[in-house]
Amino acid sequence: MQIQVKCGCAEEKCPEWAIVELQGVVEVQPSFQGTLQNLEIGQLCRPSSQENYTFTVGYHELSGSKVPLKKPFVVLKKTRHLDANQNGDSKSSSVDLEVVGIIRHRILFKARPKALISSMFYLILLKPCLFSV
Repeated sequence: MQIQVKCGCAEEKCPEWAIVELQGVVEVQPSFQGTLQNLEIGQLCRPSSQENYTFTVGYHELSGSKVPLKKPFVVLKKTRHLDANQNGDSKSSSVDLEVVGIIRHRILFKARPKALISSMFYLILLKPCLFSV
């Protein structure tokens, strides 16, 4: 079976994504087990330069850096089409893959988290961030 990949954007204009790589395990509280989609677990910030990032989860802060991947990844969206034959009895399916984005970098957090003693209100007001994760 041949699967065709569609790209509606030029190679240089595809949205750029990044992989966030953490060392260890992110555990979710039991009350959120069924609703992991769109769950905000922390704030990803780029304070001053393009290469250094901070990730704040609760009262813990991780420092990381932007690392290029050896080979880029492509993020695909799969669409399945069901086609009925002329008799209407048997159905055949076709699959289309559409390019959603390209991943060329990863944000690597390899050090242990630093404990923050101040309140979350202080962190939100005095530490502006660009992203929420």
